[in-house]
Amino acid sequence: MFSYPFMQRALTAGVLVSLCCALLGVSLVLKRYSMIGDGLSHVSFGALAVAVALGFAPLAFSIPVVIVSAFFLLRMAGHPRWNNDAAIAVMSASALAIGIVVISLTTGMTTDVDNYMFGSVLAMTDTDVTLAVALCSAVLALFVLFYHKLFAVTFDESFSRATGLRVDLYNSLLSVLTALTIVLGMRMMGAMLISSLIIFPALTAMRLFRSFRAVVLCAGGVAVACFCAGLAVSFAYSMPVGATVVLADLAVFLGACLLGKAR
Repeated sequence: MFSYPFMQRALTAGVLVSLCCALLGVSLVLKRYSMIGDGLSHVSFGALAVAVALGFAPLAFSIPVVIVSAFFLLRMAGHPRWNNDAAIAVMSASALAIGIVVISLTTGMTTDVDNYMFGSVLAMTDTDVTLAVALCSAVLALFVLFYHKLFAVTFDESFSRATGLRVDLYNSLLSVLTALTIVLGMRMMGAMLISSLIIFPALTAMRLFRSFRAVVLCAGGVAVACFCAGLAVSFAYSMPVGATVVLADLAVFLGACLLGKAR
């Protein structure tokens, strides 16, 4: 199946995006920000709908919009009158509504936007893959470089702040890295399913391991393996790649739950 160029592009970009989502997902799930991926994916959908309607380059337009939204989401979540769930719900619903209204007012452009909504391996272009490789490499490098700082901020923000660690800076870094990864994964997984790449591998790894490092490594391995399995099933049975990847993640998660109970 890898004799087809579109499958080569899908594998290259999908493996990198899945790995980034899994690594960032561990911190997001532990910080109870697990639905931030869903909120940012809806923001990305709204931005992509506007970009397609105006004739702009979709990824180039949506990346800064989603990064700015991530900062606003972080600020709203930290406000005493808001909580994480409420902040994500407000931004998610608003962005989705904007995207739907833009689509309804635009003629002849719904097909391409549908690809962003539900994902498609055929939607990946050489430019998308090049951008995904560059940005995912940057995300992985920054995650490794600031691994210990992100670990400290994930488990105890109050203690980290007391020791002089710039908690707000590293929370912002986590939000920016998540925003970049979400936008890159939208092409293949779609706005409705991209958040599963953040949640499932982390939850699966937490059922099997206790230490943070082991959970991170396991989540990365599970994410890559499930994406490859889902991509193969999608090609073999002509099914949507986003749905098959999610079902592969679900199967592994249920297996990990059974194994955890047995242990």
